[in-house]
Amino acid sequence: MIELDFIERLIRILDESGLDSLEVERGGTRVKLAKSPPAGVAPVSFAVPSGAVPAPPPSVDAPVVEPRTLAVASNLLEITAPMVGTFYLSPAPDAPAYVEPGTRVKPGDTLCIIEAMKLMNELECEISGTVAEVCVDNAQPVEFGQVLLRVDPG
Repeated sequence: MIELDFIERLIRILDESGLDSLEVERGGTRVKLAKSPPAGVAPVSFAVPSGAVPAPPPSVDAPVVEPRTLAVASNLLEITAPMVGTFYLSPAPDAPAYVEPGTRVKPGDTLCIIEAMKLMNELECEISGTVAEVCVDNAQPVEFGQVLLRVDPG
């Protein structure tokens, strides 16, 4: 059973971090915390492996990666990171990229993978259009809300 003090520490960690949700399993009990209500379709999710959260709250002093600032046409839609993690354009180092500039995408297409807590989370497209720009280099760390791709819906 998970103790109330542990849950309170998790809530403080979630409040102080850039994460939107956190799921922990400990001693056969699973707790999921979220800052915002779940959307109609959640394309990605992740869980913290059992025992991954140490007794003292971890430091939130991880290096911050600033989003790139680029001149962008106003009609482009931005696809942002739903979590903190490592951005991958392909499922394996020797595999082709899911998308690149010029790729047509539609809802349900896989755009990239974000590795968080040793879990690979596929980010699915929610719009139709053409990828205009990939804003992050492969295997680079990303922050919650950072622009990953820009898509032309036209």
